Amino acid sequence: MRPLPSPGRNPYWRFLVAGFRGQSAYPLATLAGLVANATFGLLKGGIMGAAVESSGGELAGYSAATMAAFVWLGQGMLGSVNFWGGSDLQTRIKSGDVAVDFLRPVGVQAANVLTDIGKGLFALLPRGLPSVVIGVLVSSMALPPDAAAYALGLTSLLIGITVSHATVYVVATAGFWLVETRGVSVLYMAVSGFFAGLFTPIYLFPDWLLTLALLTPFPSMMQFPIDVLSGQVTGPGAWQRLGVQLVWLAVVLVVGHLTTRAGRRRLEVQGG
Repeated sequence: MRPLPSPGRNPYWRFLVAGFRGQSAYPLATLAGLVANATFGLLKGGIMGAAVESSGGELAGYSAATMAAFVWLGQGMLGSVNFWGGSDLQTRIKSGDVAVDFLRPVGVQAANVLTDIGKGLFALLPRGLPSVVIGVLVSSMALPPDAAAYALGLTSLLIGITVSHATVYVVATAGFWLVETRGVSVLYMAVSGFFAGLFTPIYLFPDWLLTLALLTPFPSMMQFPIDVLSGQVTGPGAWQRLGVQLVWLAVVLVVGHLTTRAGRRRLEVQGG
């Protein structure tokens, strides 16, 4: 019987580690990101806290504590969840270097998504956790009620990070058909952040807009992990959100696989 390969020999594991290590090469950028997170967290916390207070202490099911959790957990996720639409794949498609990627004995989609996930996971340590600690120190933010809720919340967080990078990969594959993809990236940035709960909880939306948001993968990137991590939803509600996240993860991975196959055929037709 052949021995199972160790994680260190698995090429896909190495892509994940490479993304993690690569992001650690920019400590000043990480520090600047933390400062920005803290600054805008204070501003956003003040605005959203005032909104809750003016509503009599509760706004769309949010108390002052759960709204503070929404603000600071969201700030902590900013470096890990990709709302900006940027991907190395876009550059490689435009330059033609992606043709070399297709010749390698690894999946192009898996390699790119795992590398980006590694970058996002690194950002949780020097940027995400300190942002949450700042939130705990400056506010009375709500926290998960028990260890099981923490475990469920962290699982939801990891799925959310993965969904975001898998979706950005799909956006990047538009480069197989478009000469310039910056417009697509800007559109993605505007729509994804709005529907993910980057600015306000999506539960503050009018019913028709909330329904529209829930028909997209974007709440699975930020709003749902915050719901679970903050204890805003527990029990069956938390498991339901994880289930929706997993469904969207499967959908974007399948779409990414199909666009990669179609893009490769188009690249070969062009002589790439």
